[in-house]
Amino acid sequence: MPLGTLVPRLAAALFIGAASAASAWEPSKPIEFIVPAGTGGGADQMARFIQGVVAKNNLSKQPIVVVNKSGGAGAEGFLDMKGDSGNAHKIVITLSNLFTTPMATGVPFNWRDLTPVQMLALDQFVLWVNAESPYTTAKAYFDAVKAGAPNSIKMGGTGSKQEDQIITVMIEKAAGKKITYVPFKGGGDVAVQLVGKHIDSTVNNPIEAESHWRAGKLRALCVMDKQPMPYKDKLTATQSWADVPTCASAGLPVEYQMLRGIFMPPGVSPDQVQFYLDLFAKVRALPEWKDFMNKGAFNQTALTGPAFVEWLGRTEQAHRVLMKEAGFIAN
Repeated sequence: MPLGTLVPRLAAALFIGAASAASAWEPSKPIEFIVPAGTGGGADQMARFIQGVVAKNNLSKQPIVVVNKSGGAGAEGFLDMKGDSGNAHKIVITLSNLFTTPMATGVPFNWRDLTPVQMLALDQFVLWVNAESPYTTAKAYFDAVKAGAPNSIKMGGTGSKQEDQIITVMIEKAAGKKITYVPFKGGGDVAVQLVGKHIDSTVNNPIEAESHWRAGKLRALCVMDKQPMPYKDKLTATQSWADVPTCASAGLPVEYQMLRGIFMPPGVSPDQVQFYLDLFAKVRALPEWKDFMNKGAFNQTALTGPAFVEWLGRTEQAHRVLMKEAGFIAN
């Protein structure tokens, strides 16, 4: 090819490439990161962790601002997102109240009202008791529920008709005995109440109770997953997350995990979604993310696109069944 022809073509290609790069969307103002739950819980901790590592590693030209909107079991946050169509400077981190809140309250919201971005991980549920509790195994706890008077065991949890109470009902059905469920505002509060012996047990996420476990204040009885957690670093004098047995293996037939996912408002463009996909890919590649996953014993399943949407539809239906069985569906 003659040099006189090649140079204009190279120049044109460079121009197109530069124009394409320039057209990629980036935030032009701070990013509002909605947490549809209280402070100190698993969703709040993950959002604030992401906020910190994005700033520390200069992954976004604009800062992330975490805003808790927990009113109405998270409905405040979800309705805020739903009503802000096209605002790409707003994201929300979700938990299972993405499904349970509209079912329990009748609030006019469904996950399809938002734009799914990514499943970052699945959060585990661990059955916890105070370190001085007489229940040293999940079987001993379950036997006590079955043998005790109705409502004699107090289970603390976040909110009402949400994940913690759904799990409590699952334990009740397996035991054939009622448990007194005591709701609190957030997972941090729940763990503190157990440390103070104001309740007998909780089903906190690992990260919500990890510091108290390390300090020797709480005892982890079992995890509500099909297999043990893979994290083998010792966090207490004698135990790692991998040492915590599955609840099923201990005779307590309960399995449940919770979404840690990212959504945007409706009406955003594909290149705006792509900015956040790229951002979270960078976050998940950090050594700090690996440490955070280890500390919180997360199931590191991550989904995007059609696979994420399919998972959401299937999990919504599973929650509809659980909520109906528990009598939590709004009339």
